[in-house]
Amino acid sequence: MPKMKSKSGVKKRVKITASGRVKHKKQGLRHILTKKDQKRKRQLRKHKVLNLTDEKRLKILLSN
Repeated sequence: MPKMKSKSGVKKRVKITASGRVKHKKQGLRHILTKKDQKRKRQLRKHKVLNLTDEKRLKILLSN
């Protein structure tokens, strides 16, 4: 049976932290930025850690 491939789209979008959590960039900072206030755009620049339920599903995609 051939080896399982990890999803290359997921590999590009997330990073695994030292403690094993999954870190990703927030959505909503690509376009239509004029109507978003400065505080909202500043908070969108920060990275976010996934919750445990989604993290388990994502680690299956990154299994290799």
